[in-house]
Amino acid sequence: MALTHPDQFHSQVWLESPISTAEGELQLAGALSDVQGLDPNSMRVLGSYSFVYMVKGKGYYADAHGVRQNLRDGDLMVIFPELAHAYGPRLSQKWDQIYCVFSGPQFDFLRERGLLDPLHPVWHLEPVDYWRRRFEEVIGSEDWHTEVGAKRVMGRFLHLIYDMSAADAEGSARFARERWLEESQRILANRGDHGWPSPEEVAREVGLNYDNFRKQFSLKLGVSPGQFQKRKKIDRACAAIYQGSHGFKELADELAFCDVFHFSKTFKQVMDMSPSSFRKKAHK
Repeated sequence: MALTHPDQFHSQVWLESPISTAEGELQLAGALSDVQGLDPNSMRVLGSYSFVYMVKGKGYYADAHGVRQNLRDGDLMVIFPELAHAYGPRLSQKWDQIYCVFSGPQFDFLRERGLLDPLHPVWHLEPVDYWRRRFEEVIGSEDWHTEVGAKRVMGRFLHLIYDMSAADAEGSARFARERWLEESQRILANRGDHGWPSPEEVAREVGLNYDNFRKQFSLKLGVSPGQFQKRKKIDRACAAIYQGSHGFKELADELAFCDVFHFSKTFKQVMDMSPSSFRKKAHK
């Protein structure tokens, strides 16, 4: 099988016949371009394991366990033998995929150990070009018609599964590590039901002690949580002054400044001009 150029993608069969070993069987493998997909109202049971890797497109995945998930480039669907499922492109979306169909005791073992988990049927693997190449190289130029060749291909395939599982877990952990930062910015930038939250309250909300929260926040964004919130408040003040919707006292109250003097002082620190000067400039 000739490896394809990263900018090229077309339908291609990678296996002329199944590869069988004592560990299992690699039944089908290849690339499909512009796939039509499966109707979620009429789910399919495949009878074997399968990987479907999205090279390009946006789509959906659904299964009989109730999982419903939007898909994008780099998503890998793990299909299980008995689990009814459906997947396909969103309306007017192009869908290019790589697929492998396989079965056997080694894959049942990986399922028993939790590495292949029906409750976690979608993994995410980036960069796409790298993992596309890894799939292609499982087959490569090996003469898999011989017993030794078949074992080498199966070994590469099992290695690929472990690497993909590790990459997906690493990506999920990284997302969880960064989620607190996104959430803390959202909370700091908005007035809550009980007023503007303090940085200490935000730290508790995202599950970190305050010292660690302040240190990590400053490290990531280059400003402290308090400075970030102050900037967001002044951004709101600028928008309100520009629209002419609030007076300075009203803004001071709404943005939790103790009085107009402190509001004006903070505004000037951030904008390098007073609120009055900003209003004159905005309404010229």
